[in-house]
Amino acid sequence: MAFIGRQPTPAPLTSSDITDGIVSKAKIANDAIDNTKLDLTDDYAFTGTITGAGQSLRPNSKPIIINGDMAVSQRTTSTTIANDGLVTDRFKHQISHDGATTVTQESLSSGNAYTNGFANALKIDVTTADSSLSSSQRYFINYSIEGTDIQNIKKGTSSAEKLTLAFWVKATKTGTNVVRCYTADSDRSCSQSYTISSSNTWEHKVLNFPADTTGTVIADDNTSGMIFTWGVAVGSTYSSGTLQTTWGANTSANDYVGQVNNLDNTSNNFHLTGVQLEVGEFSSTTIPSFQFETFEENLSRCRRYYQTYENQRFLTTFNDGNTSDRLGVNFTFNTEMRNAPSISKNLNSQNVINESTTIYGYSLGCDKSGRGSMTSIDTMRFDAEL
Repeated sequence: MAFIGRQPTPAPLTSSDITDGIVSKAKIANDAIDNTKLDLTDDYAFTGTITGAGQSLRPNSKPIIINGDMAVSQRTTSTTIANDGLVTDRFKHQISHDGATTVTQESLSSGNAYTNGFANALKIDVTTADSSLSSSQRYFINYSIEGTDIQNIKKGTSSAEKLTLAFWVKATKTGTNVVRCYTADSDRSCSQSYTISSSNTWEHKVLNFPADTTGTVIADDNTSGMIFTWGVAVGSTYSSGTLQTTWGANTSANDYVGQVNNLDNTSNNFHLTGVQLEVGEFSSTTIPSFQFETFEENLSRCRRYYQTYENQRFLTTFNDGNTSDRLGVNFTFNTEMRNAPSISKNLNSQNVINESTTIYGYSLGCDKSGRGSMTSIDTMRFDAEL
């Protein structure tokens, strides 16, 4: 069964709809699904637990969260992290504190996350502690979803969907941690807490976010439609109120109430992997399995937001209407990017005559006579991250 276009929201199933693990095409065809988007040529094999709340069908769909298994790390595999920095693709670190941390793409070889199929994780290692955060200081891990990729939750309408966020986490410090969901289009947020029960032990967390029938709908475009933020450490600006567990106008003081300070000791580490987002309300026993992608598929989706190229040679001699020829490079990106990306590169002091970039590719023209002996650009990085 193949979906054409955006995946429709599936109808709930009950145990009577399934015979020997098969959901019949007749059941799907007769349900409240836009059948113009379905190719009902076969029955759909279903594996999972059926509950009263219904179970999502996800044939031929992609996971909403990209790189939730932390397998792709294009920029680096370890660095002393700075504000707005990334190590594992798509997971951005927003920081303002007096400590220091090293963030790593961690290779796993044991523990519950590893035995559940996860070979990599995002690891935060505290190298300089900050045991007393000032009011506005914080450490967040942000994941932003494009508006076009979250339309199926119908936020801001009477048909809005509930959401379930699940992930594997390991932390040295036990106690309460918080994840906030935020939508910029309506400046509304909802936060849910979870508990680290055992120090330095992988634990699976499943958080339910209620449907938001109020506020502005999420714009169907390439801007940030929804942001999930893991609190690592926060000052009182973000934790002095009452935790906002239902959707409401965003109030910073209500965002991370109860959040422990994971930065208060150099012995502290914080690890994250297996991040998945599902449409609907699920428990730890009913949530669908994590959707693993091949590394190639995962990397391709990450390249919509970031691409890097090494040793790009000046391939073309061209005449731009001046008396002397120019030397340049012109290529198409591996994947169409989210928007025209920003560029960082090492040109070795060549005289740039013209340069342009679009969502599709990049071109550069340099003064041929001024290039010296250089025949390539050492590194080019294109960033279209949310």
